[in-house]
Amino acid sequence: MDFMQTHDPCCELRAALDLLANDPRHLLVTAEEVDPRLELAGVYRLVGAGTPAMPPTRIGPAMLFERIRGYSDARILVGLLASRERTARLLHTTIERLPFRLLEALESPIGAVIAEGPAPCQEVVHRPPLDLMRLLPIPTNTAKDAGPYLTLGLLRAEDPETGQSDVTIHRMCVLGPDRLSVYFVPGRHIDHFRQKAEAAGRPLPVSVNIGLDPAIYLASCFEPPTTPLGFDELSIAGALRGRPVELAPCLSVAAKAIARAEIVIEGEMLPGERAREDELTGLGYAMPEFPGYLGKAQESVPVIRVRAVTHRRRPIFQTLVGPGAEHTALTGIPTEASILRLVERGMPGRLVNVYAHPAGGGKYVAILQLRKASPSDEGRQRQAALTAFAAFPELKHVILVDEDVNIYDTNDVLWAMTTRYQGDASTVFIPGVRCHPLDPSQSPEFSPSIPAPGVSCKTVFDCTVPYRLKENFRRVEFADVDLKRFFPNGLGPGPEL
Repeated sequence: MDFMQTHDPCCELRAALDLLANDPRHLLVTAEEVDPRLELAGVYRLVGAGTPAMPPTRIGPAMLFERIRGYSDARILVGLLASRERTARLLHTTIERLPFRLLEALESPIGAVIAEGPAPCQEVVHRPPLDLMRLLPIPTNTAKDAGPYLTLGLLRAEDPETGQSDVTIHRMCVLGPDRLSVYFVPGRHIDHFRQKAEAAGRPLPVSVNIGLDPAIYLASCFEPPTTPLGFDELSIAGALRGRPVELAPCLSVAAKAIARAEIVIEGEMLPGERAREDELTGLGYAMPEFPGYLGKAQESVPVIRVRAVTHRRRPIFQTLVGPGAEHTALTGIPTEASILRLVERGMPGRLVNVYAHPAGGGKYVAILQLRKASPSDEGRQRQAALTAFAAFPELKHVILVDEDVNIYDTNDVLWAMTTRYQGDASTVFIPGVRCHPLDPSQSPEFSPSIPAPGVSCKTVFDCTVPYRLKENFRRVEFADVDLKRFFPNGLGPGPEL
């Protein structure tokens, strides 16, 4: 089936949940009341948060909490994309094909459109005076968090000069009844829009969209250089579904919202307004971040002044428990697609697949599976690693393996590192390179080779066999058999063989 020519009915969160209904491997619904402060994250860490959440944890089903303490009609969904198998199912593909699916969509974008008729996200409208915490069950994950955080709030804004739009996910802390802080990693496009508006002395209108089609969340996590300034990632989501993402004009500000979102927060970033991220606690921490540690609170971040809140009837507040596998999938799969795209353009046919390993939170570690077909391919594997760093500048480590290694099986990757790697001959160090600011090891205190926080030593671990020695590293081969003869009903729980 050619997905580019097919209209996918799964274009909103509720349709995605319908697809998973009655499959407890992928969705659990509970009527047990849960407290969004600390308890919900504590439950899901054990059920399905996955690495790098602190053990004990695992990859498990998503959870829909039907009863939220203090809220009569809202529900909370967590972990929808915390399994690559589930993510692949929601995009009608396989685990191995996930990055290729996004890459195909990237190459054939379908632009967003204004929806006809009433927008589902505006079934219920709340205007000032507003109190976000009374309206929405926004979770607090740990006792040291700066406050309740929006972790899957998709921020949408437009360039005040060109009208070009962008969507990205940023951590946003509730600082008051109508105030949200926003942390931008340097270089983010919406922050560029904000700076332009501020220089002109004007507010930047924004919408914060929560509870979305999984395709929208995944598409929004592409980063430069794959999606340069002015590229609307919603067009990737449109291609994934074979139909445009629908937008709706906001009711209180000159911005647009995702029409089929569960919840929309409308607001403005006012010129010059800043806040300390932990102003409510003073503890110095923000929230759990993808590397596995509590993020440091920023001393001065922009603020969104909320002008209205709209939502569907009985809305579903979607969140993630970070650090964990859901963040890894959101950031990692677009990372894989970006690496595949750039390496294939530079050396066609050599890169078989890419896996952004959850140990790196989808950003720091990539495993590249390569094919060496001739003596002249020797060395190209390291060129692929350098290209991967260019495709995704926040990448820290690249592990190179041969095509007979299962990149999704950490045991197999470590086997390759043990039997096909020598530290002094198989390691490439690239010191003094800017990486991602949330890696706590990137500091002069950790290593004297680091001149300033945020600078890293990028490393290539070449666990491929030299072409001239391939015959010495043949894996043991077994007879091909038909397991259905012995297990006509399948092997039970576990991956299919």
